Amino acid sequence: MSLDGGVKKWEGYRVLVFQYRDALSLAEKIMMSFVFAVLTGLAAQVRFILPVTPIPFTGQVFAVLLSAVVLGRFYGGLSQIFYVGLGMIGVPWFSGGLAGSLLSPTTGYLLGFIPAAFFIGWMTEKTPLARHFFSQVLILLLGVCIIYFFGSIYVMILTHSGVMKAFTIAVYPFIIFDIFKALSVSLITIAILPKTRY
Repeated sequence: MSLDGGVKKWEGYRVLVFQYRDALSLAEKIMMSFVFAVLTGLAAQVRFILPVTPIPFTGQVFAVLLSAVVLGRFYGGLSQIFYVGLGMIGVPWFSGGLAGSLLSPTTGYLLGFIPAAFFIGWMTEKTPLARHFFSQVLILLLGVCIIYFFGSIYVMILTHSGVMKAFTIAVYPFIIFDIFKALSVSLITIAILPKTRY
């Protein structure tokens, strides 16, 4: 088989997988959303304390980005509604095995996961051009910026601090890590996303 033939065959597989995803029943799609909520909870337990901020580094953003691309806008967003909503009412799957608290400096980020997942899923589904590496990286980084926006606004409210202080605490320490997460997710998603309409 030629290289071109192999690429076309792989593209056919990718299209079939996403057609199968779209053909799932409502209950199956909701279950997939819940599975990715659980994955986000597991990723939250990958946790490191940075010396320059009270906000821990976690693996949550990686799971949020991946869920948005794999599930699309509605069910990617729903996965994060499950994650945040269930965590807020007592499921201990936030960072450090904790449940939600409105007094936590991480609450803003959690709220930002939901619109970020909707945005990334919508942009990825909108056009095949969004499913190439550099387009994916840009879309994912814009999603990260949405998370940063909610996170920093909440830190400003909680700590009564200004924009620069919130940026120093809530954004700056995580930029390099989240760029790496976006690149990593893009390497995965360009391998599985169809480059044609499905």
